[in-house]
Amino acid sequence: MPASPIRKLVPYAELAKSEGAHVYHLNIGQPDIVTPKVALEAVKNNNLNVLAYSRSEGSETYRQKLADYYKQHNIEVEADDIIVTTGGSEALLFTFGSIMDPEDEIIIPEPFYANYNGFSAAQGVNVIPVVSEIDSNFALPPIETFEALITEKTKAILICNPGNPTGYLYSKDEILQLTALVQKHDLFLIADEVYREFTYDGHKHHSIMAIEGLEDHAIMIDSVSKRYSMCGARIGCMVTKNKSVRDTALKFAQARLSPPTYAQIASEAALDTPDSYFENVIDEYVERRNILIQELQKIEGVKVATPKGAFYCIVELPISNADAFAQWLLEKFRVDNSTIMVAPAAGFYATKGLGENQVRIAYVLKKEDLIASVNILKKGLEDYKKLG
Repeated sequence: MPASPIRKLVPYAELAKSEGAHVYHLNIGQPDIVTPKVALEAVKNNNLNVLAYSRSEGSETYRQKLADYYKQHNIEVEADDIIVTTGGSEALLFTFGSIMDPEDEIIIPEPFYANYNGFSAAQGVNVIPVVSEIDSNFALPPIETFEALITEKTKAILICNPGNPTGYLYSKDEILQLTALVQKHDLFLIADEVYREFTYDGHKHHSIMAIEGLEDHAIMIDSVSKRYSMCGARIGCMVTKNKSVRDTALKFAQARLSPPTYAQIASEAALDTPDSYFENVIDEYVERRNILIQELQKIEGVKVATPKGAFYCIVELPISNADAFAQWLLEKFRVDNSTIMVAPAAGFYATKGLGENQVRIAYVLKKEDLIASVNILKKGLEDYKKLG
């Protein structure tokens, strides 16, 4: 089981804090956006006398309300197509366990969300990576590259859209290319769509669940964590029209009994959040992204891809080992008694040796903190190079 590149440096960050330093957390997608009040109030004002199990697939009222929400986004699904899970993470674990056996293969464009490696390891599944490039902003690699990797053990292709850690948003044409490929080879297409609302510059999100003819092949992963700034609720879902897959996943859901009751209450209430909430949040993220990219581009030797969605970017640094640099920043480097914590990007790749000079930055901090953080990064790079 691989260590998380997002969390493995936590002991060094905690030590820095214990020594009185301020740490700007650029390493983790924990938004500072306020959780919708309606969700918090639903828990505070609840008068349950018994905190009971819910149904294994999630409460009926929540799943029905989720189905209604999806229909507003041109995703025609029913409540019975949804299995509520303990975060999007459990939805992925259920999916992997339902469609793959040990030694089966799943093709994933890299860099990808680091925990895909962990979920695969937990199921004994082999990740077959397809490299996407920073110079193309991490666009979908040529479809021929995917096809060349398909074997009798290949069961699925997995994408994150918009992407973590790249912020890339797949176009409709790219989704249709993948659709044709999985139909041709009778594979599953899994899309982690937890950042659906976060798209910028007029670009639109295209869900695999809205593609006609893909019903038996499509599995969507979703979560309330980022949409409503409710990471601690740990409520996600797996959505598919494939009844065989759904029935199998339900067995996994039954084995863990049920998703958390209070968190489902909060998540159900969150669906009443007005559109104005998202409009304000997206405006804020666009400003943060623009400031971050603008400041990073001022640093000599730094290369950065411009995200079209989510709230992450991959940054290539003029160093050879981002792991060592990230640890050094926390242990040794301070600007006005402050430092930064970044996520070394090698852990977002499956191919050994890739991403060693890259980091992922999450622009989930307010704008002045992002400016201060990039200043620390700039001065840190200058001092680190002097060390030889």
